[in-house]
Amino acid sequence: MATKANKEALAEKPDGTRVNYTSYDVAVRAGVSQSAVSRCFKEGAYASDEMRARVMKAAAELGYTPNAIARSLITRRSDLIAVLISNLTNLYYPEVLSELSRQFSLNGMRMLLFTLPGDTEVDRVLSQIWEYQVGGVIAAAAHILPRHVEEFERRRVPLVLYNRTMKDKAVSAVVCDQVDGARTLVSRLAAAGHKRFAIIDGPAESVVAQERTRGACERIAELKLAKPVIVRGNYDYESGAVGMREIVRQMGRAPDAVICGNDVMAIGCVDAARHELGLEVPRKLSVAGFDGIEPANWMSYQLTTLRQPVQEMARAATELLTSMINNPGAGPEKRSFSAQLIEGATARLAPRSV
Repeated sequence: MATKANKEALAEKPDGTRVNYTSYDVAVRAGVSQSAVSRCFKEGAYASDEMRARVMKAAAELGYTPNAIARSLITRRSDLIAVLISNLTNLYYPEVLSELSRQFSLNGMRMLLFTLPGDTEVDRVLSQIWEYQVGGVIAAAAHILPRHVEEFERRRVPLVLYNRTMKDKAVSAVVCDQVDGARTLVSRLAAAGHKRFAIIDGPAESVVAQERTRGACERIAELKLAKPVIVRGNYDYESGAVGMREIVRQMGRAPDAVICGNDVMAIGCVDAARHELGLEVPRKLSVAGFDGIEPANWMSYQLTTLRQPVQEMARAATELLTSMINNPGAGPEKRSFSAQLIEGATARLAPRSV
């Protein structure tokens, strides 16, 4: 049992600085063992009502909260999940991160965010992730290589790729079928009479951008339409506007339709078409994007876009990673989702076929 002297010894330091109390300090104040304190803070562990009340009262008096990282070092099981993304400039990512965070919270886990500035930073960022001894990783980054996956396997850290796959290595992944979505978009535009297409592509290193462009080009070729003019974009507003100007320069006129690699570029394309080139959207020019971000719904745009099912994909990624953590021997699994075509006000589309 803790004596009066013990309790007074736990008071703040003479210089007034804050004391970072430990579970040992709580045990002393509550008059219980340190293991009893751990049981009171561990969900599902047995502790009598009387003991739990004493421990919680002592913890409240000291302002003590459990240290999740320290606990993971002891138990060798972490409730921390690392999420690795290429950058934060894509407005699609905040929605994804918010939903992933919500899903992990519902499962008693916490998310650590790591951003990847460039190709050469992968090893450095991964070394930071290893330091936290995370329970698993979700990677929405373009630069994960087979040798990185092998390091995950060696360390026995579960890995789930988000919205990308790997050709040369079997890896668990949650993806949206970008190729099929792009093909559907081209089909609906072509059926509405569009014959001359242009594409503002995403970054060269983006697997998602490559799949979207490939799907569009494949369907355009199948319909025996003219090969589309393709210009490079960077997933930002400015490259959408620059891309629109470059398309007109190369073609000598505006195309019938411009397919943009994401919604942010599509919004830049629409603004350049309307306010710089004097083109009526969608009467004279159809513009479509990908992702279905919130600004695409604004009244000024009401963008025609392919929306990815973020909630369903985030839930699937959480479920898949949790399953891998609980069943270390499970093999790689891929879960695929379809994009939803949002028939906005920036493109003329043929009616949906029955």
